[in-house]
Amino acid sequence: MTMAKAKQVRPAPAPSGARLRRRSAVERKKNRAAYLFVLPFVVLFAAMLFIPLVYAGYLSMFQVRIIGGESFIGVANYIRAFLDPRFLEGLLRMGVFLIVQVPIMLSLALVFALALDSGRVRGSRVLRLLIFVPFAVPGVIATLMWGYLYGNDFGPIAQVARALGFAPPDLLASGNILGSIMNIVTWSFVGYNMIIMYAALRSIPEELFEAADIDGAGQIRVAWSIKIPAIRPAILLTVIFSIIGTFQLFNEPSLLYRIAPDAIGVSFSPNFYAYNLAFISLDTNYAAAIAFLLGTVIATISYIIQHFANRSQRSEP
Repeated sequence: MTMAKAKQVRPAPAPSGARLRRRSAVERKKNRAAYLFVLPFVVLFAAMLFIPLVYAGYLSMFQVRIIGGESFIGVANYIRAFLDPRFLEGLLRMGVFLIVQVPIMLSLALVFALALDSGRVRGSRVLRLLIFVPFAVPGVIATLMWGYLYGNDFGPIAQVARALGFAPPDLLASGNILGSIMNIVTWSFVGYNMIIMYAALRSIPEELFEAADIDGAGQIRVAWSIKIPAIRPAILLTVIFSIIGTFQLFNEPSLLYRIAPDAIGVSFSPNFYAYNLAFISLDTNYAAAIAFLLGTVIATISYIIQHFANRSQRSEP
């Protein structure tokens, strides 16, 4: 009985010291080049976000008095904010805005994205552009345009109502102004959210649709069981962006305030309230505390929604 001799594998020779030094020198050059590419972002991030944030935190701990000048008061400005009815009313108003406007806006964006992705809509490219165009209109111009449309004396809506024999709706009254602003924001941002969802829909593998077609699934079944679950991260992204945008609402109340000052006060939204505190009342210390609390509210709500979305995704089979 003969046995084959096993081939002996020789170990690779260890790299010499000179080769290690050359390799480490090349890696150091690559690291330096990478740091140089990242450096502009780090500088801009520090100059435009980190340093102002630290300075705002510093200002929020002080108070300027007529007698005595600037003095350290710790968290007194934050306690004052928790007891400030204007700030709390603004937060509550933005909470209502979030609960009512955001679902309507994102539902419309999802319906448009699914319709365009279905391939059964004629002129989908033109429709996609038309739906996105309002987002390209600057927020200031959009608000001024809708303010003109809402006008009770000169607005087209009021003129059409009078021509039909109806009493013109006062869309700038205190009871209607929140809904009017919701309409402006929805009109402006449906297209933006639709593009995000549509791009996510276009990245779904075609094999899933082919399998659904073999099983005889219709368009509604495919949309509900395949498309919407597949773009859940994109939908979550639009939800978080909408939360941030809701609590940062500024352009619409600040411009409509000049048209309807009785309906929109200086504390209509927390962001608008902080602006008036800082630049009208010159209370920059309290405005800084308001801004910090507003950022905390946004981060907390965004984290809660993302946490529950991730947990529900993990619990699915």
